[in-house]
Amino acid sequence: MTISNDTRTRVKAVGEPIALFLGRLGLTPDALTLIGFGITAVGAILLWNQLWIAGGLVVFAGGVFDMFDGTLARATGRATRLGAFMDSVFDRWGEALVYVGLVAGLAIAGWADGPVVAAAAMASAFLVSYARAKAEGLGFSAGTGMAAVGLMPREVRLVILCGGLVLGGLLGTEVVTVGQGAGGGAIPVGILVIEGALAIIALGATVTVAQRVLHTRAEARRQARADARDAGAGAISAAPPQATPAAPPATRPTTTTEGPDHTS
Repeated sequence: MTISNDTRTRVKAVGEPIALFLGRLGLTPDALTLIGFGITAVGAILLWNQLWIAGGLVVFAGGVFDMFDGTLARATGRATRLGAFMDSVFDRWGEALVYVGLVAGLAIAGWADGPVVAAAAMASAFLVSYARAKAEGLGFSAGTGMAAVGLMPREVRLVILCGGLVLGGLLGTEVVTVGQGAGGGAIPVGILVIEGALAIIALGATVTVAQRVLHTRAEARRQARADARDAGAGAISAAPPQATPAAPPATRPTTTTEGPDHTS
């Protein structure tokens, strides 16, 4: 399971009218990047305060809003490398805040396992992004090629995380049901759901990193073969032409005169 680049293109086309509307309001792509980051930061604060449902919804809204900046930039011809850099940096910054909010919220609530699972999910998620950035920086799968590689890109992680937060909040994080917590109390089903979503992200993101490593290795081998073919073709074309052997000199036929020699 993955999200193809064609699917991403169709989703961005759906959001293009909204992005253009925001542009007509005077918002630039960079402004949309900062607004999306701000929405995500608010969601992280809500998670810090154990407001799981509200936090999950706000974080999801921030993730959806994040697609508008690039869409507006491409639709209006204002896409730049600096804008892409800013978008990536603030995406990672916002994602870090969300996981920090989760770690803090679960720790404050007194659940010892939750912060550990949240930290594992954050580390794996960041490795997914790092694998793509490093591979593309070294010339492998440039553009959006690496984005479609792997089980759990950012969009899938966002849906699983926010879905787990909302579902966990609805099931209740204070109702005693099953298991034993660190403080001797039973772990509510809602907390188990949130921890389960984080564990799925940690595992799925780890698999995605492995897939991207294997993809990059295959791409490196492919490029090495292509470079070897090009080097061989270049060596053949650069070799000096072989000299054509000279033809042996023509031999004059000998005429034999019968009879006595004639002298002058």
